[in-house]
Amino acid sequence: MKRFFLFAFLLITVAAGAQTKAPADSAKKESYWKPGISTSIGFSQLSLTNWAAGGYGQLSLNTYADVFANYYKDKIMWQNEVQAGYGFIESFEDGYQKSDDRLIVDSKFGYRAVEKLYFSAIFNFRSQFAKGYNNKTEKLVISDFLAPANMSLGIGIDYTPGKNLAINIAPLTGKTVMVKIPELRTKYGNAEDQFCRFELGAQVKIDGKIEVKDFKVASTLVLFSDYLNDPQKIKVTWDVNAEAKLSKLFSVTLRTNLLYDDKVLITKKDGQQTSAGIQFKELFSINFTYSIGSKK
Repeated sequence: MKRFFLFAFLLITVAAGAQTKAPADSAKKESYWKPGISTSIGFSQLSLTNWAAGGYGQLSLNTYADVFANYYKDKIMWQNEVQAGYGFIESFEDGYQKSDDRLIVDSKFGYRAVEKLYFSAIFNFRSQFAKGYNNKTEKLVISDFLAPANMSLGIGIDYTPGKNLAINIAPLTGKTVMVKIPELRTKYGNAEDQFCRFELGAQVKIDGKIEVKDFKVASTLVLFSDYLNDPQKIKVTWDVNAEAKLSKLFSVTLRTNLLYDDKVLITKKDGQQTSAGIQFKELFSINFTYSIGSKK
């Protein structure tokens, strides 16, 4: 829980600091950078006293920040984004469990070859902040920071047919799977003595968004095929963020994450590991939201 409050404090501090106005002279200077930040904090609480139908009281909080800084000049494009989210549920009966935990870093550099087509290099890092457990009783750790973490770098082309769609094809993509906890390495496809596992393959990434008045949806789909090991088994990562504005400061959000990796074993509540399968997470909340800077 301490990590959550530290994360929430950082969100508020960044948002407050970003409101400081720049000197008047700086407004006259042309800037090729377009930075921005969007933050949200959601909260719910349930208390039961002599409730005949039963149930347990609980407290839940979740935070999310999307920070970006994009650079455009002549034929150069450089897009950078950090997404960070953390949430928990504190049940008065069963204790503390995290409900959301993500850290995603994206960077894409492009040099325009022709209109709408760029030679590109694309980087991604994906992990989480805190420990995750199989259940509330045994407290068996099944994830942590850098356990696992996925880092990739791909070289290829980027096609942007419109401002709301970008298709990146990287036929030369190196990917590293890191697992710092030895007991978890086989769960995520590494050998017991293998902190890093390297994959070499091809990647397709599709970024799309739809904006209609106070409603917007952003989708990122990543498909990866490993040349070195079963290239026919496609690894899938699909993130969807949907937001509907209720007012200037409040919104309803829906975030989903779909993952498939044939190397990752699914852990049941009893601690037993099964074969790979589709992983899916959905988070729906009403949030206090605040945005600063440019739109993506």
